[in-house]
Amino acid sequence: MKDEREFFPTGDLAWTPVDGIEQRVLSTAPDGTLTRLARWPAGTTSGADVIRHEYVEEVYLLEGSLTDLTLEQTFHPGDYACRPPGMPHGPYTTTDGCLMLEIRYSAG
Repeated sequence: MKDEREFFPTGDLAWTPVDGIEQRVLSTAPDGTLTRLARWPAGTTSGADVIRHEYVEEVYLLEGSLTDLTLEQTFHPGDYACRPPGMPHGPYTTTDGCLMLEIRYSAG
């Protein structure tokens, strides 16, 4: 379970580098549950491989654009994805950078 947090200014949280992007972790739990803002600089690519993971992932694009290289489709602010464990997606690239809200949690 995540810690209780009432409204707070997220701008006070530092951007920290992780896997070629930057993140502001809004809340987390020991089981891997996570809510974060993820900022991809212009020109970032997630790698060459399709991505799969063992958790549910919800992503809401806030700014910029993100291109799925497998689907050959570009997503924009307001676009949303919900991926159950094991769902193939990506790889991704962004030419202009993007900012997204990402929520991860166990399917159990």
